[in-house]
Amino acid sequence: MSDGNWIQTIVIVGGGSAGWMTAAALARGLDRRYRIHVVESQDIGVVGVGEATIPPIRLFNAMLGLDEAEFMRETQATYKLGIQFRDWGAVGQSYFHPFGVYGVNAELGHFFQYWLKLNTEGADLDLADYALCAQAAKAGRFDRQSDDPRDPMSTFGFAYHFDTILYGQYLRRFAQKLGVVRTEGEVVQVDQNAETGFVTALRLKSGQVVEGDLFIDCSGFRGLLIEQTLKAGYEDWSDLLPMDRAAAAPCGLSGPLSPYTTSTAREAGWQWRIPLQHRVGNGYVYSSRFISDDDAVATLTANLESKPLAEPRLLRFNTGRRRKAWDKNVVAIGLSSGFMEPLESTSIHLIQASINKLLQHFPDRSFSPANRDVYNRRIQIDMETIRDFLVLHYKATVRDDAPLWSYVRQMPIPDSLAERIALFEERGQLVIHPDEMFTPTSWLAVLLGQGVRPRSYSPLVAGQDSRAIAEGFRNMKTMMARRIEAMPSHVDYLKRHRMWAAEAAMA
Repeated sequence: MSDGNWIQTIVIVGGGSAGWMTAAALARGLDRRYRIHVVESQDIGVVGVGEATIPPIRLFNAMLGLDEAEFMRETQATYKLGIQFRDWGAVGQSYFHPFGVYGVNAELGHFFQYWLKLNTEGADLDLADYALCAQAAKAGRFDRQSDDPRDPMSTFGFAYHFDTILYGQYLRRFAQKLGVVRTEGEVVQVDQNAETGFVTALRLKSGQVVEGDLFIDCSGFRGLLIEQTLKAGYEDWSDLLPMDRAAAAPCGLSGPLSPYTTSTAREAGWQWRIPLQHRVGNGYVYSSRFISDDDAVATLTANLESKPLAEPRLLRFNTGRRRKAWDKNVVAIGLSSGFMEPLESTSIHLIQASINKLLQHFPDRSFSPANRDVYNRRIQIDMETIRDFLVLHYKATVRDDAPLWSYVRQMPIPDSLAERIALFEERGQLVIHPDEMFTPTSWLAVLLGQGVRPRSYSPLVAGQDSRAIAEGFRNMKTMMARRIEAMPSHVDYLKRHRMWAAEAAMA
């Protein structure tokens, strides 16, 4: 390939988490022959409520080479070991979706089948008792994951809660040190090639013209390039996920700094609680078909642990995906490519997954249609598998105390999800796709937590000695309890490892 066919200038439209994650990753992953330009306007706000993440964010930070202690201080971060779900399957019931795995090794299949065999035979074992993350979260403790597969802590998984606005600012400083150029300004016109329709330049309110070869749309819900300019189209999933609004408000921390997210089902949706070092993030995700904005805000504020630190912000959205995440020479990343409600903290991960796939399918100036189509298909699979997992939370419920819950309990679901549920109900079998972001642990936690029960178990464990299996489970539970007892508290760990922002500021 001649040098003349290389992409030379990459223009990212929009800052925030999506824009600066993309800029930082490209600046780190590409050599200096590529010019990376971010155009953002301070007059256009960022959503800034996706404060919880899932474990792959650690790989992204490691790829950038970020120092974890510095990252934690700069973003007021805390650790996340999973999500506690309250009132989802039925009012008054709760369960925990842990990271890591169940049991003490990475082979989940046989462990769960052993558990299923014992419970089918009359034992009453709580699967969460055999997940280190679930037990550490319950105790408010944290410790470092081990790289030694013989160590039970190798099954320990974690992610972060952080302030997404602070994270975007942190990555902006990081990216600019790597040579990324930032221009403050509002885009008022998009120039296109008359023959191909490719975007050629952005015209700013100031009169400045920013030209480029590859344009990345991180402009949020409005999709300035991918939709307003190229008309890529949108596939609406609101019939499956009817939540279309959120009211968000921070408040002060009045309880323990829990190392997990809390999701509490409400009459017309659900409420999140995300503890950070300096505040608690809260939000009520709801369907406007079943509650008014005023009543939603009242519900949110009535269920805060302390006075709100700011007036509630209202967000409107339609769950779904862009039909083409990549069209011509424009790639949409973040909210411009689609939106999945934050029930399982997938927003930041979808940005990360899109960036990784863009690097894998990075184009030259020919913009190969085959390369682009494979990228779009992979993004579509990501979005559809996440959609199915989120739909499971609503479908698997016995609640009939409010119109929303009656609707989702009875609604038709995609065949892909119906097949998963049917296979699991038969004998506890799970099929996980190779690129799927959710692990067997995730599917097990939600299926069992919301009352989906297998009728039998795998014949591979039918002949195993139940007494020996039960003894192994007792020993495992004792070992885990000792390991949890030896862990420092969540706050002590943060302070001990120079991650506590307040102490660093005082120093």
